[in-house]
Amino acid sequence: MTIYSPQVKNTGAAVIVFPGGGYEILAIDLEGTEVCDWLTSKGITCVLLKYRVPGVEHYPKSAPYQESGPYPESSIALEDAQRVVGLVRFHAAEWHIDPHKIGVLGFSAGAHLSAAISTHFEKRLYAAVDAADSESCRPDFAVVIYPGHLSIAAAEWDANHTAKKFVLHYPANADKNLGLNPNVPVTRQTPPTFLLQAEDDHVDNVNDSLAYYIALKNAGVPVEMHLYAQGGHAFGLRRTKFPVTGWPQLVETWLGTIGMISE
Repeated sequence: MTIYSPQVKNTGAAVIVFPGGGYEILAIDLEGTEVCDWLTSKGITCVLLKYRVPGVEHYPKSAPYQESGPYPESSIALEDAQRVVGLVRFHAAEWHIDPHKIGVLGFSAGAHLSAAISTHFEKRLYAAVDAADSESCRPDFAVVIYPGHLSIAAAEWDANHTAKKFVLHYPANADKNLGLNPNVPVTRQTPPTFLLQAEDDHVDNVNDSLAYYIALKNAGVPVEMHLYAQGGHAFGLRRTKFPVTGWPQLVETWLGTIGMISE
């Protein structure tokens, strides 16, 4: 992980950024360093996580870890997410961070990882390394941008088409398009969440956002969702002609409404 300190007055908030890349690569500039430049200009500490990849397509047989992928196909990315939230909270005083204002922000596969860490924080998936693993790894908020792997339909595809096939358990009468992936177990303790996606996303269906939104609402979790007719996928912060390009301001406003930064 790389720590980027605020460029202006410190708000005390911190955001851990998970770049996308299909659990194969990391879009470390488009959905990483450029995001940190924006956040730090707003007085927010940015922590850029290089979680472990690649997945099966680019996996070197000599790699000292398993292939990556969405949990539970692989646990390594989620392990890394759990570890970094604990580390940031453990070092909060040293890094001038409020331990109650630590959030996550992810794109695409990284957006799925943001949802995964929002629902898998009660127990570490790895053996404790040091005192940081005694800290809570629950984010205080989550920003989920054009996510994948969140609907039953998307998870079913993962279960049947990946190298490590697994069984997906869900009710027989469940709506596969708008039902939530059962491996993302939303509860009332899931942190407040901001969702954003374009309806013409050709990589991850907008139903991934809709399924997560419905589950969060049903659980009583504060959630704000913005859907746009156009915008595609993997636009990051780079300006386009579509209205969705103004999403960073929406996130800033939302962070103010939930008390993470001053409005």
